[in-house]
Amino acid sequence: MDHVAALLVELGLLFLGLSVLGLAARRLGLSPVPFVLLAALAVGNGGLVPLENAEPFIEAAAEIGVVLLLLTLGLEFSSSELFASFRRHAPSGLVDLALNAPPGFVAGLLLGLPWEGSLALAGVTWISSSGIVARLLGDLGRLANRETPAVLAVLVLEDLAMALFLPLLVVALAGQGPMAALGGVGLAVGAVVLVLAAAQRHGHRLGRLLTHDDDEQVMLRLIGLTLLVAGLAQAMGASAAVGAFLVGLALPASFAARARAILAPLRDLFAATFFVAFGLATDPGTILPMLPAALALAGVTTLTKIATGWFAAQRDGIGVPGRLRAGTALVARGEFSIVIAGLAVTAGITAVGPVATAYVLVLAVAGTVLTRIADPLSSRLAPVPAR
Repeated sequence: MDHVAALLVELGLLFLGLSVLGLAARRLGLSPVPFVLLAALAVGNGGLVPLENAEPFIEAAAEIGVVLLLLTLGLEFSSSELFASFRRHAPSGLVDLALNAPPGFVAGLLLGLPWEGSLALAGVTWISSSGIVARLLGDLGRLANRETPAVLAVLVLEDLAMALFLPLLVVALAGQGPMAALGGVGLAVGAVVLVLAAAQRHGHRLGRLLTHDDDEQVMLRLIGLTLLVAGLAQAMGASAAVGAFLVGLALPASFAARARAILAPLRDLFAATFFVAFGLATDPGTILPMLPAALALAGVTTLTKIATGWFAAQRDGIGVPGRLRAGTALVARGEFSIVIAGLAVTAGITAVGPVATAYVLVLAVAGTVLTRIADPLSSRLAPVPAR
């Protein structure tokens, strides 16, 4: 079989397999992320069926997947929403950082990782999965609950913090020293502030430039602009993901809703490819030795995330049942933990990959289950949950 034929066959089987796994995940009420990671481990290096011909395509598609993930994340928020979340729940964001990043950093040091790898692992344990949490809240009918704004505020602050953390991590992984790291963070802060200010005043003009009656034109214009900005951000020593996130932030809400609908299928395809690429880069034989450490870390950070949600909901005057629901909703880790771990693996700190993979596999499932059982548990704590 020639190279092109083998490439198409491998990709066809891969995407059909992902479809089956996604259907199984939905039937079980779980996120597809752990299923995709397990499938990638099975076909990657050291797995049962290596994807020799498809790997170069998957690696390139994975980079686009990260960009599209961050673009659509930026499209979720307006600058006014970000400012409002920061004013109201900045203490919750600080508690989130203080409780959830140190366990990852300490675990990295105990596992013998360099401090740069430990910093990456701190990011892995810090960031909840916005995608998993949002889907769970929708599936469980909790979007109108009184505790949900507190949950969403923590997620928004985490996502905004990623625009600062990713450049810091990229510079640290490149070994450019503390001054360069501070410079990268300063550049990121300046870029975020500039984009938010420009979005409030001129975002509608950018929206008009990208708007067209034809959805294809909207998609091509938006993806072209995003890839251009992401590439320039990467060339400047920042992160392509941050550049994509800022493009999403800069667009007005009136345009963002349509853009999300147009990009959703493409984002899901490339995001799945990104998870596959990460799994392919991880030797499944290295995960089992890391499983005890991942389980211990998952146990600690489950408690710290519940404490974070409890604190945030308490600030909004929510009762005990709502605080429990808020805390369990934040437990799941997923796409952005893998993005952070992927940066470390690409930089040569491959030991981050197995522990991050095991950690995400555990919490993507455990977080979903805990969120679902929190409602009946909270019903026992109070006869009528506050809504």
